[in-house]
Amino acid sequence: MSQPIQIHASRDFKARSLAALNDPGQRKNFRGAMDFLQMKRRAQFGDKDELTTLRDLGEAIRRHALANLPDLLEELEKKLTANGVQVHWAENADEANAVALDIARRVDARLVAKGKSMVSEEVGFNHAMEAAGLETLETDMGEYIVQLAGEAPSHIIMPAIHKTKQQIAALFAEKIPGVAYSEDVDTLIQIGRQVLRRRFAEAGIGLSGVNFAVAETGTLFLVENEGNGRMCTTVPRVHIAITGIEKVVAKLEHVPPLNSLLPRSATGQPVTTYLNLISGPRKPGELDGPEEVHLILVDNGRTQAYGDLQLRTTLQCIRCGACMNHCPVYARIGGHAYGTTYPGPIGAIISPHMRGLEATYPLSFASTLCGACSEVCPVRIPITDLLVRLRNEAQARPDSAEATLRGSGAARTTLVSAIWRGWAMIYSRLRMYRITSWFMSRGRALSPIDQGAWTRSRTPLVPAPKRLRDLIKERKP
Repeated sequence: MSQPIQIHASRDFKARSLAALNDPGQRKNFRGAMDFLQMKRRAQFGDKDELTTLRDLGEAIRRHALANLPDLLEELEKKLTANGVQVHWAENADEANAVALDIARRVDARLVAKGKSMVSEEVGFNHAMEAAGLETLETDMGEYIVQLAGEAPSHIIMPAIHKTKQQIAALFAEKIPGVAYSEDVDTLIQIGRQVLRRRFAEAGIGLSGVNFAVAETGTLFLVENEGNGRMCTTVPRVHIAITGIEKVVAKLEHVPPLNSLLPRSATGQPVTTYLNLISGPRKPGELDGPEEVHLILVDNGRTQAYGDLQLRTTLQCIRCGACMNHCPVYARIGGHAYGTTYPGPIGAIISPHMRGLEATYPLSFASTLCGACSEVCPVRIPITDLLVRLRNEAQARPDSAEATLRGSGAARTTLVSAIWRGWAMIYSRLRMYRITSWFMSRGRALSPIDQGAWTRSRTPLVPAPKRLRDLIKERKP
């Protein structure tokens, strides 16, 4: 089964980034949105001691879960099965989509009503279902907007953050029959609700993501703001939940601290509107709920990250998006420029495991390493350290001990390798360094005016007229 995943060749990243930088309207929209989200987050964490304590606790909970991941996954499957939930394992996107398609065919479903799920975006769920003749309908308002527009989400929490109300108004007027153009936000929300509400009952399958899966009780924890997640998981006859294998936590008591961090870090809310704890299908005598509940646990490269103690910290992520909201690069180029399901800093460190470094290595270089992402991460992922590690992997010799990831060495070129070998030779030999620096200072007039990417926004680099050692000699009495 093939599906057009929303990912682009790495060679296109520069062109997409430049196009975004040259779009003043988009840059203004993103800058305003990021400033607003940063302000809301700061308001939620006014007590620095509380924030420090919560971050320490959140990091400890996620590290504990990852340290015991194999055992917790087995326990989760055992408890879910006892609760009546059918658990499926998928090594990659094709297997995940095949499991969902088999379920849909067995229950003769024609429509899948989807709650918000980034993993379904990751595996290309919509494309795979539509290729098989099934209709998929995004019911999260932001996801519904980008689906109507034929686009991918540009943010993991706010998929349509790149669109203005004028663009959404024009989209609704064009795509939804009988809808007049209106820029009133409340009217636009009501239009979306009216279209979506009647479709829940028509859907044979409701699909959702999972924020946390509790091994101790076999409970799927789902947070949302619009109520569509609750509709997707209760109205259709079959509920399919899809999530990465890293989302498991050991105990139910571990969820509240993480849930305190998640909405406050993501959207600046003290708590989300809906907190759903799903432990199984409808039981005899109950009036509502699905007849079947399925959980698809997806690997899709996560075990590669898990196998390395440093890279394993990538899997601590709770998908709050705070790193994007504070990233100066993301704020300027937006999510679509990255070309991956997960944009921004988290996308730069997790996408290489899903798609290989050969397709994603430029993302690790699209960072100033300012550390803003690490400073706001609620579970203390050392994002900048991981970016440096991935840069080294991208430049490593494929046959060396440093090349441990799929696609290692993808950024390595003969010219760059020769330049760095020459640099190492000069700087490791004192006599050669002295001779080279003497020639550079005396031949400074020959410095090229065009120095590639450096001189696109900076003045050319020119060696000093005198070396430091020469200046020191001149100052001696």
